[in-house]
Amino acid sequence: MKRDYREDFPLLMQNETAYLDNAATAQRPACVIEREKAFYETENANPMRGFYPLSLAATESYEEARKTVRDFLNAAHTEEIIFTRNTTESLNLVAYSYGLTNLKPGDEIAVSIMEHHSNLLPWQMTARMTGAKLHFLECEQDGTLTEETLTKGIHEGTKLVAVAQVSNVLGCQNPIEEICKRAHEVGAVVVVDAAQSAPHMPIDVQKLDADFLAFSGHKLLGPMGIGVLYGKRELLDAMPPFLTGGEMIESVTREGAVFAELPHKFEAGTVNAAGAAGLAAAIEYIQGIGFPEIMEKEEALTRQAMEGIAKLPHVKILGSERPENHTGIVAFTIEGVHPHDVSEILSSDGIDVRAGHHCAQPLLAYLGDNVATRASFMFYNTPEEVERLIQSVASIRRRMGYGE
Repeated sequence: MKRDYREDFPLLMQNETAYLDNAATAQRPACVIEREKAFYETENANPMRGFYPLSLAATESYEEARKTVRDFLNAAHTEEIIFTRNTTESLNLVAYSYGLTNLKPGDEIAVSIMEHHSNLLPWQMTARMTGAKLHFLECEQDGTLTEETLTKGIHEGTKLVAVAQVSNVLGCQNPIEEICKRAHEVGAVVVVDAAQSAPHMPIDVQKLDADFLAFSGHKLLGPMGIGVLYGKRELLDAMPPFLTGGEMIESVTREGAVFAELPHKFEAGTVNAAGAAGLAAAIEYIQGIGFPEIMEKEEALTRQAMEGIAKLPHVKILGSERPENHTGIVAFTIEGVHPHDVSEILSSDGIDVRAGHHCAQPLLAYLGDNVATRASFMFYNTPEEVERLIQSVASIRRRMGYGE
C-alpha cells in the first residue's frame, strides 16, 4: 500500500483545508523547509565572494544545487543552468537578452494561444521593440495543436517559438519535441515554459532539443523566489547579460567591463543560495518518490474529479474529456455563477481553489469563457479531498438561489 505523503508536509498536517491550488504554488515538504533553514543556520554568507569557510560552504551548496538541476533536466553542461527568481524572470531574460538582440522587423514570433501571460507579454514587448510580428498558434477546444496549425504557424519567417509544455488552464501537454523539430528545420529557436510540467513529469531537454526552458521552484515543492532557466550553451554564450552589477563580471574599468563566463554572466548580485539549496532538496524529494508513482496518483485524482463533476448539471469542464490529458488540472465553469463566487463558497467549505482568468486571458477569451474555476492536484492530495470538492460543487447553484 502506498503511503500517505501528507505526513511529509507540515502545513497540510496542521490544516484541515483541502489545498487544491497546486498549479499556483505547491506545498513544501519538511525536508525543503529544513534545508533552507539549515543554510541560514550553518552556511549563511555570500557565495563566490569570500575564501573563508562560510563563504566556501555557501558556494559549494549553491553549485551543488546547480548540478542537481542539471541532472534533473538532463542538461549537457552545468553552465547551461541559470538561477533566477522564477519562470517569469527566466522568460524575460530570454526576451530581453536573446529576443532584442536577434529579432528584427518582419521576423515572426509564434506563440501558442494557451500561454500564461509570463510567456506572452515578454514576446509582445519584443515584437514592439524590434518590429517583429506576433503569430498565435490557436488550439482546438481540448487544447490540441493540430498538425495543420503547426505547419502554417512555423515556417521560414518564424524565428522564435514560445510555448508551454503544459497549459495552466487546460492541463494538456503540448508536443514539444515535434515543435522543436519543426522550428529547427526553419532556423527558429524554441522557448519552453515548463512551470506546469516540471512538477509532474520527467523532462529531458536534450531529447526535447529545447533551446530554452524555464520553471519555478515554488510549483515544484521548493522555496519561493528561486527559478531556473536552461539554455543551450552556444546560445547563452552569444547573449549579452540581462542584468549588470556585482558578481557577473571578470573586471571593470572606467570605460567598461569584461563579463563573467557562464552561468555567472546571468546571475548579477547576491544570489538566492538558500533557495537554490531548498530547490535541490525538493528535486531530491521528488526523485525519491519517482515520477511514475506521482503521475499515477495524480491521474487517479484527476479522473475521480472529472467523473464526479461531469455528472453535475450546469457544470462544464474545460479541455479534453480524457483525465490523462489534464496533468492534474481541472478547470470548470458553473452556469450562472461567477468563478469568484464559486471559489468563495468552496473556501467556506474548506476547499482552496483558484478562480479568474488564471493569467491566460487570451486563451479563455478564445474558448468563449473569459473566467473559470480551477482545481489542481498534487500527489499528496487524497480521494477524500476530491470527494469534498465534488460535493461542494454540486451544492453551489442551490446555495446561490437557483433551487434544486
